[in-house]
Amino acid sequence: MSDSQAVKGSQLSPLEEDQAMVTTGYSFKRWTFPPTSGFRSVAGCLGHRLAPLILQLLSFIILAGLLLAVINQGSKLLGSQSQSEQELYQELTQLKTAMGSKLLGSQNQSEQELYQELTQLKVALDRLCRPCPWDWTSFQENCYFFSKSQRNWKNSIKACLDMEAQLVVIETEEEQSFLQQTSKNRGQTWMGLSDLNEEATWKWVNGLPLLHSFHKYWNKGEPNNADEEDCAEFTGNGWNDAKCDNRNFWICKKSSSICSSSD
Repeated sequence: MSDSQAVKGSQLSPLEEDQAMVTTGYSFKRWTFPPTSGFRSVAGCLGHRLAPLILQLLSFIILAGLLLAVINQGSKLLGSQSQSEQELYQELTQLKTAMGSKLLGSQNQSEQELYQELTQLKVALDRLCRPCPWDWTSFQENCYFFSKSQRNWKNSIKACLDMEAQLVVIETEEEQSFLQQTSKNRGQTWMGLSDLNEEATWKWVNGLPLLHSFHKYWNKGEPNNADEEDCAEFTGNGWNDAKCDNRNFWICKKSSSICSSSD
């Protein structure tokens, strides 16, 4: 069998021929085709193989374009949002500062006004005439301080002197009644009376002797000078002599202030 007959007996399709040429490395000169039929065969083969690739490429390009457009628009929106947030933050900060300044100014103004009012009130109180100092009690043109602490008799005298007063000296029956009633609810309370200088001779801290008419204020059986009791105290409904080292409450006395008519 001749070569031409072998070729005719084993004639291949165009696709198989193309594959055979690529595989065997034969040139086109090995095979002869009519010009028109060969071109159409190759174009059809290429079109069949490249069509999916072209569609994929076009899809990729479109998707890439859409992605770039989305990213660009997102950047614009993000920048706009950030700018809006910054502007809003600045506006809120300015508003807060303005309100704070107003409130601070109002607060300072209120404090200043309050301070001025308190100052004026203090001046008015200082000019106000009081017959007795604060925490003192006024009675019949005298001022009395009733202690909240306890001391012995001599230290009670010193405490009154420190307040420019003296341990109470009783001068009238009304004063005695007032002091006795006030001291009754407090307990033992010193008065400025003792017989330290001479036994049974009772004298006040101002050196004046105890009037005979006042002896009726001693409790029954007192003074009895039991165990060297030389200082007088208010206790119960009357007076009692007690040891001067005992710790009692105490009462200071001084004359009340005289207010002038201009005050």
